Amino acid sequence: MKATGFLSLWTLVSLPCGQLANPAEHEDVVKHAIKLHRGKGAVAAQRKQWVLESCRKLSGLLRQKNVVLNKLKNAIRAVEKNAGLSDEEKLFQVHTFEIFQKELNESENSVFQAIHGLQRALQGDYKDVVNMKESSRQRLEALREAAIKEEMEYVELLAAEKHQVEALKNMQHQNKSLSMLDEILEDVRKAADRLEEEIEEHAFDDNKSVRGVNFEAVLRVEEDESNSKRNASKREVEDDLGLSMLIDSQNNQYILTKPRDSTIPRADHHFIKDIVTIGMLSLPCGWLCTTIGLPTMFGYIICGVLLGPSGLNSIKSIVQVETLGEFGVFFTLFLVGLEFSPERLRKVWKISLQGPCYMTILMIAFGLLWGHLLQIRPTQSVFISTCLSLSSTPLVSRFLAGSVRGDKEGDIDYSSVLLGMLVMQDVQLGLFIAVMPTLIQAGVSTHSSIFKEILRILILIGQILFSLAAVFLLCLVIKTYLIGPYYRKLHTESKGNKEILILGITAFIFLMLTVTELLDVSMELGCFLAGALISSQGHMVTEEIMCCIEPIRDFLAIIFFASIGLHVFPTFVIYELTVLLFLTLSVVIMKFVLAVFVLSLILPKTSQYIKWIVSAGLAQVSEFSFVLGSRARRAGIISREVYLLILSVTTLSLLLAPALWRAAIMKCVPRPERRSST
Repeated sequence: MKATGFLSLWTLVSLPCGQLANPAEHEDVVKHAIKLHRGKGAVAAQRKQWVLESCRKLSGLLRQKNVVLNKLKNAIRAVEKNAGLSDEEKLFQVHTFEIFQKELNESENSVFQAIHGLQRALQGDYKDVVNMKESSRQRLEALREAAIKEEMEYVELLAAEKHQVEALKNMQHQNKSLSMLDEILEDVRKAADRLEEEIEEHAFDDNKSVRGVNFEAVLRVEEDESNSKRNASKREVEDDLGLSMLIDSQNNQYILTKPRDSTIPRADHHFIKDIVTIGMLSLPCGWLCTTIGLPTMFGYIICGVLLGPSGLNSIKSIVQVETLGEFGVFFTLFLVGLEFSPERLRKVWKISLQGPCYMTILMIAFGLLWGHLLQIRPTQSVFISTCLSLSSTPLVSRFLAGSVRGDKEGDIDYSSVLLGMLVMQDVQLGLFIAVMPTLIQAGVSTHSSIFKEILRILILIGQILFSLAAVFLLCLVIKTYLIGPYYRKLHTESKGNKEILILGITAFIFLMLTVTELLDVSMELGCFLAGALISSQGHMVTEEIMCCIEPIRDFLAIIFFASIGLHVFPTFVIYELTVLLFLTLSVVIMKFVLAVFVLSLILPKTSQYIKWIVSAGLAQVSEFSFVLGSRARRAGIISREVYLLILSVTTLSLLLAPALWRAAIMKCVPRPERRSST
């Protein structure tokens, strides 16, 4: 075994030698090495002679490399002493010699790294999969680092080539008289070079040594076209613009976000095609749902299903589409707040605060009980319960859009209670995301650290309550001193030009969104409060702003509901239809019963009749469970199977929501209000 390993080792050593020789000698060396490795075709004396010759070749190459390195050092010293060269030219020539030095040293290191890798493989146990896996990982890391070094060297050589071309141009310009136009263009060229150097961010060099940064192997994919000439020209353009798609070993796909050269305008044509396709297909899908009596939002979800991974799979920029869809949520909640004046908020704030908290606690209690019976981990039970306790604010706001707010004197309007509770659940969403790292640690913690985790959760709750108090104090200041003068200024400047009004309102939404995000409260709450603050300026102001913002909201809401459809998988639902229907009905009924129970305790006696409508509005699962579920799956809190179950139950509950809402409206709402509510 040792003799074979020794010969194999020197076989590998001799291969670089053969590569430097002519092709015929290279082929002979390889054939001879294979025979020696198999123990055939050579006696012991011939094997020994072959090994000695290989050693002499390798040592000769190493001596030759050292001679070349000494010559390069002498050449560098000669360039530095040459007074006839400018400092810039000296720097360039020295840098060129150093690149060649680096190439020689890296080639030598590659040879000995291969030898050490073979030694580790021969000394290891071929039955030990863990050891083989570790060796493979080390080789992969070495290959990644080598690829990065080679890429950097290639970039340096490109820069050296560019410098040589520029030096040749300068010599040609010096040998002939330049016209005025040539001198102007030469000055412009130098200014453009300085601009590129100033705006270029060395993001690769700056981040490659940062902790947590790993080298990855990626595939670069170009667009396929039937016309080869067109494909070639397009590939050249995309290569220059950096618009190709990258795919890593985990099958994640990447599109350029910030180019090296910021002077050239670029557009993500994948994203443009995706938005155009969604816009065109949403129209017939929305029409179809309107014809059969369903809300148009389900047509948009169907559009996402047809175009998503479970359908035609034509959406390439899924993350970008989802990001744009989030703005639909922001503007939807702003318009909800616009119809939700501070007076109405003051009227139901206790119910809005208590109701979601009680429901979440009861859902977690039932989840832990069922988890104990089904032998599910407590952390998984808590997470699933909190996911299912959330309800969809955009969906319910669509149900309430344009409904009559004619509550009786002394009574509480059901829409005020429902929207208040939903906005409070959005605040809880921020708390759930903040507590998620604690759930991850609790899953691997011992019993001695459970008290620390409970204390950490209590501290997080305290921080959220403090942030909420700060947000509402800020809203009080804005309502008292700022919002009135700000809107009057906008109204004055926007006479005959709605652009200023739309921009001013949008800026105010984003300001409130940013403030709540900085205070670790959900961005959705900031959008809702922005609308509530503006609604304090009166009905006329509300109507004017609503006319301007509603078209923007409607378009972005189409993108949002289509992005939900991208995560709906009909084949999975069909395979597990019986189980999913049972789980969905169980969740919907449980949420409805818990909501009725909680509202029976906290609603005034004169307003008990609205508990059925509010409970029907809360008896579905929020689309934000997609976000929580994806984070939990990446963190290892839930498995892939549980994640798919959460997605499917959420989708089915959203599909059942209109029927339950209509039934509650038909039973509890008087006839004059019923038409607008449905």
